[in-house]
Formats: sequence, structure tokens, C-alpha cells
Amino acid sequence: MAKVTKSPDEMSFLDHLEELRWHLIRSTLAVVIIGCVAFTMRSFIFDTLLFGPKNLDFPTYRFFCNVATFFGINSEFCGDELPFTIQSRLMAGQFSAHIWTSIWAGVIVGFPYILWEMWRFISPGLHKNERKHSRGFILVASSLFFIGVLFGYYVVAPLSINFLGTYQVSQEVTNEIDLASYVGTVRAAVIACGIMFELPIIIYFLTKVGLVTPEILKKYRKIALVIVLILSAVITPPDVASQIVVAIPVLILYQVSIYISKLVLKREVKKEKELKNAK
Repeated sequence: MAKVTKSPDEMSFLDHLEELRWHLIRSTLAVVIIGCVAFTMRSFIFDTLLFGPKNLDFPTYRFFCNVATFFGINSEFCGDELPFTIQSRLMAGQFSAHIWTSIWAGVIVGFPYILWEMWRFISPGLHKNERKHSRGFILVASSLFFIGVLFGYYVVAPLSINFLGTYQVSQEVTNEIDLASYVGTVRAAVIACGIMFELPIIIYFLTKVGLVTPEILKKYRKIALVIVLILSAVITPPDVASQIVVAIPVLILYQVSIYISKLVLKREVKKEKELKNAK
């Protein structure tokens, strides 16, 4: 006997919960599968990716060194190596770091699929026009996320590691960084930037449901600037240069979000006029 597929209007609350459960199960399964693959790539993930920003031949350090050399400025980015070591102080420290890093790798790489599963759950409740105008949602949201991840990895993480790894309150104290702390710093920079770069998508949906308008975004632009600087201070080392580097792209995204909000509002007004004319 063929299974009868119910329309969203015919589904009960429990039916929706059951549907959501399967979307979450498939998303989790995707993360686990990608995580298992990442687990087997230990050398590449740790030696090349995670410990890359620890070495002064990292592209970001070379770039800042070349800029400093061009202007004839002495820079700590032009040294031989960063003056700290990474160690594990717990019996299961390295194994635990390996497991959790693999899981987070699964989340990052599997982000487009997770979005797709979320979209499959939400899209049946949208109108035909809304689905049509949101066709590029997964592509745009995934692209913004990965751009944010790359920005976090190549800009925020190296600046944080360079500043915090070389900071000393006294010559009597040596920096021996715990593995979990180091990995956590890189992960926080990457994930936080990935999420921050989703700002235009968030504003798009908030405008769609009527919680945000371009006027509100413009009115609270100064407050948004303060919030951005606070967020920058949280995910970067406490120096002005790093915070500005992070704040600039976020402020650009905020301005883009205002433009997106205008477009969405314009479409909504046009749609309302068309409905009135149809009546």
C-alpha cells in the first residue's frame, strides 16, 4: 500500500514534530559521516590547518611582514617562530581534542546540507512566490558562511594567536598553551565569523516577518556599531587594530543588510498592491 503524503495544512503538531525529527536525524548523520572522514585525516587537520596559524610562514603573517617591510617598519610578524609551545595536560586531552575537532569539522563542511534539511522543513509552509524568491537561499547562506569561516581562519585566528601567544606579563613566565585552549581559540574565531557573516540572511527573514525595517536599521546604526565593536573585542585579541579588521567587514554586511531590507519591503508593498488590485 502506497504511503499517503499529507499537505502541510493537513499535518498535526505531532506530524510536524515527526517531520522535524527526521530532518534533524539526517543532519546529525551527515555531520557524523563527515566527522568520521575528518577523524581519519588527523595529520592534515591538526598539522596543516589548526597548527598552521602557529607558524610564522602562515600566509597572513607573510602578508603583514611584506607590508611592514615595504614601509620600512619593524614587525613581529617577520620573526622566525612564535614564542610558545602547545601541550596536553590531561590523559585524554589529545584524544578528546581529536574527537571534538572532527565533529566541528563535520558541522562546518556539512553546513550546506544542514541548511538544505532546514529548508526542506520550512519551505512547504511558504507561499509559491516566497519559495520562488528564496531559491538561492542555500547557495547564498552557505557562501556567506564559508567566506566568514575563511575570514576567521586567515585573519582573526592568526591575529589572536599571534597576540595572545606572544603576550607576557613578565620574562619569568613562559607561554605553554594547553591544546584544548589553542584549538578552542581557532574554533571560536572560525565559527563566530561564519555566523556573523550570516547577518544579511538574518535581516532578510526578520524583514519578511515584519520585525525589522530599513528605517529601524538606519536609526540604530550607531548602536549596531557599538555592538559590532563589542563582538569584535570578544572574538579578537584586545588590540585596536584587530578589532577594526573584524569590525570593517561586519559594518559592510550591516550596510548590505539595510539594502536587502529595502528590497524585501519593496516587494512586500508591491505584493500588497497586486492583491488589492486583484480584488
